[in-house]
Amino acid sequence: MTEPRTDFAPAFLGMFESLRMGPTFARGRRDERAGHVRSLTVSSSLAVAMVRGPEDPAAFRSRIAVRAFGAAGWARVEAALVKEARFVAGLLDGRMPAGIEAVFTAAELTLLPLSLDEVAMDCSCERWPMPCAHLAATCYALARLFQEDPFEVFAWRGRHRDELLMRLRRLRESAAVEGLVEKPPVKEEIPLVDPADLDGFWGRELDLGETPEETFSGRSDALLDQLDPPDLTHHGRPVNEVLRPAFRALSDPEGVGRTD
Repeated sequence: MTEPRTDFAPAFLGMFESLRMGPTFARGRRDERAGHVRSLTVSSSLAVAMVRGPEDPAAFRSRIAVRAFGAAGWARVEAALVKEARFVAGLLDGRMPAGIEAVFTAAELTLLPLSLDEVAMDCSCERWPMPCAHLAATCYALARLFQEDPFEVFAWRGRHRDELLMRLRRLRESAAVEGLVEKPPVKEEIPLVDPADLDGFWGRELDLGETPEETFSGRSDALLDQLDPPDLTHHGRPVNEVLRPAFRALSDPEGVGRTD
């Protein structure tokens, strides 16, 4: 199913035609269709064209200006656009996606001016009343340009194609990275021994599988009984017997020097 095309031309042209300058806009429409509008360029807030009518010996410069959106306004619009892939896909396909007006409305903005109070116009012909036929022709040329390349509408409001796409790409990449980053698991904290209970900690019995008579806390040298004397000797004496006095001395300072 083909997505319906959003056509801003009728509303855009209707705003100017509401001036009830029928003959002027009729000539402007004919001049635009005849190709008399040349070098139409759109930049931030300004559309400029050179127009030469069939009765004009020289071309005249006509300009139509609107207010460009600020950085904060564009940030709101870009954040909303990147959430809807169909908007970006439609723009890249050369279409103004249906429903995109809602994005600007939510950002408290309007993509196209709603009234002539939001537009400023002038022409180097300085003919009166304004708008002149050159400006009328420029209006029709601008509407045609917006239909052919919707990015020109964004450029008029302050975001050129390359800049807008770059910002949308960065926002999309940033969102992808945030989705991949996982929070590290919370490690279970091992409670530390209360310094006030150190004596109790060191006096705690260790279960090494001894019989009740061989409990480690009862004999400080019980661990030496696990050594294999034939393999560990010092000057012909089993190592466990050499170390036994030292082990006993650690738990009984008065036992220092005892050899039994």
